[in-house]
Amino acid sequence: MQYKQFGNTGLMVSELCLGTMTFGGKGYWTAIGTLPQDEVNALVKQAVDAGINFIDTANVYSLGLSEEMTGQAIRELGLKRDDLVIATKVCGMMGEGPNEAGLSRKHILQQADESRKRLNMDYIDLYQIHGFDPLTPFEETLEALDVLVKSGKVRYIGCSNLAAWQIMKSLGISAQNRLAKYVSLQAYYTIAGRDLERELVPLLLDQKMGLMVWSPLAGGFLSGKYSRNASTEEGRRVNFDFPPINKEKAFDIIDVMQEMAASKGVSVAQIALAWLLHQPVVTSVIVGAKKPEQLAENLKAVEVKLTDDELSRLDEVSKLAPEYPGWMIERQSRYRE
Repeated sequence: MQYKQFGNTGLMVSELCLGTMTFGGKGYWTAIGTLPQDEVNALVKQAVDAGINFIDTANVYSLGLSEEMTGQAIRELGLKRDDLVIATKVCGMMGEGPNEAGLSRKHILQQADESRKRLNMDYIDLYQIHGFDPLTPFEETLEALDVLVKSGKVRYIGCSNLAAWQIMKSLGISAQNRLAKYVSLQAYYTIAGRDLERELVPLLLDQKMGLMVWSPLAGGFLSGKYSRNASTEEGRRVNFDFPPINKEKAFDIIDVMQEMAASKGVSVAQIALAWLLHQPVVTSVIVGAKKPEQLAENLKAVEVKLTDDELSRLDEVSKLAPEYPGWMIERQSRYRE
């Protein structure tokens, strides 16, 4: 396991991060996973034993149960809290009331305390907004997050699922008002879905922000269970066909990965994860699992090395179609080469 600098901070995190969306299972989240506490403990131990020091959860995962089980696993395993980097999120619906969602000062400050109680921790290492709130001004959100950092309840703040302009506007507000700023983005990125590269990747590199990747196997589509000539009755995609992808293009990518995987004696999933780990913008790839063998396979991806030729082949089959203004910027920049 390698450790990487988390954005432009002094924090070091493992290149794989344990995702906890499968922990518990309550309401809507039963489609993702329904792991009981003993199995959660086993997965956390397996991850930490492999060198993972980074765990990501959210208040909405199983309506708080995921946070509770994550904290309980750490305590029951006797893990040292300060050796771990714990991330959680705020924004989603946590009740029926009009103020039980969003990024208002009221909701953020309340939910930060509730998350700490569920985790049974004095502080949260990385507190992330889980998405965009179209009603709350950016200034109100950032001021509330700054209060949490200054109070010691939160060490760093990050964002998730935002557009490039929203992140850049937020960074500008933080700089102008001397507020804590987002040090990371958690976003969907996979070899079968490279949309992030149009606007967000250039921004992250320019602003030296960390990138945490969610759903690196495209909701299980790159797990190895799916191929052009075979269907499966197993896996998350059967009951929860998300995130949306161009499946025909994904099958073209899988064809290349199957050949590559066979030549290396590894799995398609490991090739997909290894591709992400070879991307300079990626800080940590979030991997979740329902079974120990799934996590074990994902953990082995850090050992898969791709040659320049293999990366070139994968890039060619998966690259984005040119879009304006990208193709014009590239064309007009050539005189500086």
